[in-house]
Amino acid sequence: MSDLVPLDRLGPALVQATGDPAWSDLELELIAGGKSNLTFVVRSGAGELVLRRPPTGTLLPSAHDMTREARVQRALAGTDVPVARIVLADDGDLLGVRCYVMEKVEGHVIRGSLPAPFEGPAAREHLSFAFADTLATLHAVDPAAVGLGDYGRPDGFMARQVRRWTGQWQASRTHDVPEIDELGRRLAAAVPTQQRSTVVHGDFRLDNVVYDGEDPRTIRAVLDWELSTLGDPLADVGLLMLFWAGPQDPTLSLIPGVTHLPGFPDRDAMVARYAASSPVDLSDLAYYRAFAHFKFAVIAQGVSARSAAGAMAGQDFGDLDHEIRQLGRAGLELV
Repeated sequence: MSDLVPLDRLGPALVQATGDPAWSDLELELIAGGKSNLTFVVRSGAGELVLRRPPTGTLLPSAHDMTREARVQRALAGTDVPVARIVLADDGDLLGVRCYVMEKVEGHVIRGSLPAPFEGPAAREHLSFAFADTLATLHAVDPAAVGLGDYGRPDGFMARQVRRWTGQWQASRTHDVPEIDELGRRLAAAVPTQQRSTVVHGDFRLDNVVYDGEDPRTIRAVLDWELSTLGDPLADVGLLMLFWAGPQDPTLSLIPGVTHLPGFPDRDAMVARYAASSPVDLSDLAYYRAFAHFKFAVIAQGVSARSAAGAMAGQDFGDLDHEIRQLGRAGLELV
């Protein structure tokens, strides 16, 4: 681990940032499952923190920008959006790549199973609606009021997103996948009119939030802000629809889920909950759902390529080609 995070540099930096000399003697543990950036728990006699840095190897343009992650969380700290406190952020002097360290928020991160306090039907509905409400809360933040007025270019957002992810696809693809190529072309030709501009998370799903240890109605922190920017909030809603799998949906191996289990509200109920506190016209939602399939297919291809190149600290996510094609076909059906 010391080649990825030099402890002789990190320790003194944390001592300076926190004022606690106990951080001079620390150890690291990789949090397995991180599919884009590398995330570590940092431990010392002072407690635990979390460090995020990019993967090793060649990085795609504009990807893995840790400075943006730290900036948006600092900006949102005074709002109703729950975020982790940033301890330090570095532009490359510390590790040779941009990184940041944040507090470790205690609670539950839900991936492929539910913690015991969240097992009952009422708890499943509570945690679901808390999730939808948190997304609506994020989209209600005035970017300029929290210092994020220049955090992105909201005008023409979806057209640029399609171009950006098409470019990422061209940069990371290893062979032809006609379904993805055709989906990208159709999305580029049918961009809907943008209704409003907000902070967009870009990867809003259950395993990117931390729930309270006992109360499923309370989210303690929203994590993984790598893809955040200013843009069309319906892009986040489209992703929520992709990740909120029902009992009949195919499994996404990169996103172990629980929403297919009995007692979870379906997609329609989640969208209705979001719309109850976020004024929005949902007539173009199928487009945003199709874009979510396209974007996640490109992300999956990037994960597969980084894993094969050994850039994920030994994590192997296997052959994702079937899922990428499946995402392309499903996206084409939507659009």
